[in-house]
Amino acid sequence: MKIDEPAIRNPESHAPNLFPICLKLEGRLCLVVGAGTVGESKIEGLLAAGAAVRVVAPSATDTVRQLARAGTIRWEARCFEPTDLAGVFLVVVATDSTDVNDCVFREARQRGVLCNVVDDPARCDFYYPSVVRRGALQIAISTAGRSPALAQRLRRELEQQFPPAYATWVEELGRKRQKLFRRKMDRERRRRLLHRLAARERFEKFAESGFGVRDSVFAGNGAQQASRQPIQKPLPRNPNPVALPQPPIPDSCFPRVYLVRAEPAHPELLTLKALDVLGRADVVLHDDLVTPQVLAKVSPKASVFRVGKRCGPKRTSQEEIHALMVAYARGGLRVVRLQGGDPVIFGRAGEEVRALREAGVDFEIVPGVTSPLGAAARAGIALTERGVASSVIFLTGHPRVHDPSGLAGSDPAWPSLIRTDTTVVIYMPGDDYALLAAELSARGLDPETPCLIVSSASTAREHVHLSTVCELPRAPRLPSPKLLIVGQVVAPDRLRQREESAWAYLSAAV
Repeated sequence: MKIDEPAIRNPESHAPNLFPICLKLEGRLCLVVGAGTVGESKIEGLLAAGAAVRVVAPSATDTVRQLARAGTIRWEARCFEPTDLAGVFLVVVATDSTDVNDCVFREARQRGVLCNVVDDPARCDFYYPSVVRRGALQIAISTAGRSPALAQRLRRELEQQFPPAYATWVEELGRKRQKLFRRKMDRERRRRLLHRLAARERFEKFAESGFGVRDSVFAGNGAQQASRQPIQKPLPRNPNPVALPQPPIPDSCFPRVYLVRAEPAHPELLTLKALDVLGRADVVLHDDLVTPQVLAKVSPKASVFRVGKRCGPKRTSQEEIHALMVAYARGGLRVVRLQGGDPVIFGRAGEEVRALREAGVDFEIVPGVTSPLGAAARAGIALTERGVASSVIFLTGHPRVHDPSGLAGSDPAWPSLIRTDTTVVIYMPGDDYALLAAELSARGLDPETPCLIVSSASTAREHVHLSTVCELPRAPRLPSPKLLIVGQVVAPDRLRQREESAWAYLSAAV
């Protein structure tokens, strides 16, 4: 029997009648075909929903490889085969091959497996909506593939209409609903009470009270303990922050957010300004890369929330981080956005600054020691040196989302020619060292140019590996976060000899 394709084929056709549902994927087997940057985001979304994820792709991003090594997903480095759909609940296809996309879609249709081919509405049994997440409250917007940009705009508008405090309020409504159902009362009366509790006026009073501090926090000894101990538990899949009572507005009478960097990760490398800000913080939103030693410098009265997006399921989207910063600052709280990477170099500081400006929230960027400077200092080298290196170039090895080839060097920010007296620092080099070596050679670097891979700089897990451009493909894949420093400044005779095991060379490549 011939299986017809979905009705939507072009913008002029009628939109399909969609049935909006919220799927429970906990423990269900889901397949992702393709493991580039787009596939990576789909994998993380499925993991956040509790799905068991299997990935089929000849190659994968550094993040996907890390997930596979950690056992979080199962990655099979090969091409798709129809038997891959056996026992699968749904499949997401994220490749740039029309033939592969069409093959997976047709096989899924024949087997009754739900399929989504990214950016191809005609080959989608379901669409990814734009979602406003406020804890258990989720509002999904779909245009049936007609205009994702419109859906995103509506999501941003709804995020303003439904502030982060809704996350806590929904939990409170859930507890009150359970109490009402445990009581014996008329069903109609219970229904009226539940609707009255959910009224907008109730939420506004709830928000004015300081975002609704949980009764359990202030019951008995819990209040005293909460006043002494910071909240340092990981956030759930979506943020559900417990806010503190609203303190007096700071002397400046303006809300303020401090963007503080904590990289390298050693607390002794924090600036005096950073230590002062952390010691006076009311709320701290930090990334996964921030170490416990750095968090120990935070005021014991502050609420500390992890909003990491480094690897695996994203606990909090970037838009939610923006909303949290704005909401807490507008509540008169001193907010610290503590980041472990270089937020002002290949990071998200620019987006966060823009969001704060648009919201009219005052902010201050607290600079610190950057990753390359910290790594160079630990290695005992200078990134520039008279007669050796007169310039430094900072690049990223992370491919752009819209780059189908995934080549690091395909980014136009990479120069066409790299001079021999230049030090190159590559952020997020990934694990495809062969590709990096080829791109560096194509830009004029001698095959014997020294390279230094630095992993987890300034931490107890710190490791380095010395190599050359030609030997780079055979270098060990050190764990992220890491940097690659290329140039004569990392020649063996310029590196400081260290006896500590964390800096023992993993091989004698040069």
